[in-house]
Amino acid sequence: MPGTDNGYATPERGRDETADERADRRWGELIQEVRVAQTGVQILFGFLLTVVFTPRYAQLAQTEQTIYIVTVVLGAAATGALIGPVSFHRIVAGRRIKPAAVLWAARLTVVGLILLLATMTAALLLILRVATHDGYVPWLVACVLVWYLLCWFALPAWIRRRHSGG
Repeated sequence: MPGTDNGYATPERGRDETADERADRRWGELIQEVRVAQTGVQILFGFLLTVVFTPRYAQLAQTEQTIYIVTVVLGAAATGALIGPVSFHRIVAGRRIKPAAVLWAARLTVVGLILLLATMTAALLLILRVATHDGYVPWLVACVLVWYLLCWFALPAWIRRRHSGG
């Protein structure tokens, strides 16, 4: 029946698939998205981990050292959230709860993207503060943050609303 949720797609959904097929498709799409974000956060986190072992680190002002520590913690949290969907899937695999697993893995991914956004912003702030002590650094970082927000969240939300009505 159109409009009922009997496990099969309705004309409103646009696909003819069961709930399990939809969960399989959504899982495949999600894991592809996570691979891109995981690679970026792991490379950034790896570079961040090496900074403390350089001679230059001891010369940083306390403010820059604090920004560095916050950035590393954010990077660790982002890494955990973006790797989380993989372990989540592995732990719940075969339990016949894939639709719920996909939902929670997608939520973890969004949290990971937000943490990645914060990590990249903090890293940019740290780098620009060390590279230059000009007063425009916070403004430049704010502009980049707005750009991230537009690209990662605002534009997709606008397209979603414009083309799906919700």
